[in-house]
Parts: sequence; structure tokens; C-alpha cells
Amino acid sequence: MPHITFVTSNGSRIEADGKLGESVMEVATRSGVDIEAACEGSLACATCHLVVDPSWYDKVGPPSEDEEDMLDMAFNVTETSRLSCQIEVKDELDGLVMHVPES
Repeated sequence: MPHITFVTSNGSRIEADGKLGESVMEVATRSGVDIEAACEGSLACATCHLVVDPSWYDKVGPPSEDEEDMLDMAFNVTETSRLSCQIEVKDELDGLVMHVPES
């Protein structure tokens, strides 16, 4: 099971194990990370916005055009922002670090 660390806006860490094939959003919500995930992963909102740690961004990859459009609605977007519903948990993401933006 790939391990994911979520760093909250106050700097605390939530450690979680993901199941292959699920989304990072599913791992986050199951683990008590404070994101809304209102559309439940259907790419219809930006409430699962997280920031990929820059050291992991190349492995996670850039957002699709549709995801970029949704990110336009998110707060505190950075160069490594992603919608966590669009990131699939896979073995090569073991150790992934995601940051919860402020707001």
C-alpha cells in the first residue's frame, strides 16, 4: 500500500496508506484530512484541491485541461496544485507528500 503524508495548513501531518487504484481524495477523506470533496470525484468542483509537494510533482504529473479549468475556482492555487480526485494511487507514489492549502 502506497503511503501518503498530508501536511495540514497548520503544519501537522496526517499519515495514511492508500489502496492501489483509489484517488488521493478518497485517501484524504477517509483519513480525516479537512477537504470537502463535494462532487465526490466527478471533476465538477474544486473542493478537493491539494498542493503536491514540489519534490513529487514530476511523478504526479500536471493537471488535464478540464482539471485546470476547475482549479481556476480554487483558493490559494500554486504551480503544483492538483485536484486530489484526479490523482490515482499507484506504487510509484509511495511516500507522496500533499499539502492542504489555507482557507
